[in-house]
Amino acid sequence: MIVLGIDPGIAIAGWAIVSEEKGKVKLLSSGAFTSTSKSSTAERLEMLSENLSRLIKKEKLDAASLESLFFNTNAKTALIVGQARGVVQLALSQQKIPIIEYTPLQVKMALTGYGRADKNQIQQMVKTILNLPKILTPDDVADAAAIALTHCFSYKMKSSILHTNFQS
Repeated sequence: MIVLGIDPGIAIAGWAIVSEEKGKVKLLSSGAFTSTSKSSTAERLEMLSENLSRLIKKEKLDAASLESLFFNTNAKTALIVGQARGVVQLALSQQKIPIIEYTPLQVKMALTGYGRADKNQIQQMVKTILNLPKILTPDDVADAAAIALTHCFSYKMKSSILHTNFQS
């Protein structure tokens, strides 16, 4: 299974492509789409859409995972992130890529087993699980990898539960 994890944002949208085969996970590629505040919001969203569409068309993805939107005390930031999420969801949907969302708690539990893990703990676990020489940067890329890994782990668990139930 090949999963694209995305941490949507307007200034920086992190992405990571992770493969999972027979319980082994591997980072295939990662990066960030960036835009400048000198561009309008519409132009920045268009750039995100174009860059993501190019990436999706280039890769053979089985699924994409996003962190579900959580309440942000800064309404303006929440609205802009919501717009970026919408662009991401549209680009994925247009290419018929299934989208699975995970809460921050689900990501923390999947990677550390602790729902109050901090950002550094998550980044260290991503580095360890993927056997990387250093933490992925910027943070948005590490977050995208964490979201992709969460799907790899959750999908395996759901598959084994379904498999067990059908054998009973």
